[in-house]
Amino acid sequence: MIGELSFGVAAVVLAAFMGVSVLRLAIGPTAADRAVALDTVNTLVVTTMVLLGAAFGQVVYVDVAIVYALLSFVGTLYIARYLEGGLK
Repeated sequence: MIGELSFGVAAVVLAAFMGVSVLRLAIGPTAADRAVALDTVNTLVVTTMVLLGAAFGQVVYVDVAIVYALLSFVGTLYIARYLEGGLK
């Protein structure tokens, strides 16, 4: 009972943080602000996948979260390089 409640509270908190990050992604005044907000959303998605894996007892969620985190990291590197003017 307490475990289910704690997973529910954690999911609500992560959803609230994700909502704030999506808001920053939409109204961020600079491209760098939007890139940071996108990276934050990706991190929260990975955290949510790990939380789901723990809640349901499925390792596959954690495996998918690891792959998603790697792809997110590479995407963030390309965005940062583009913002610096490195990609032409």
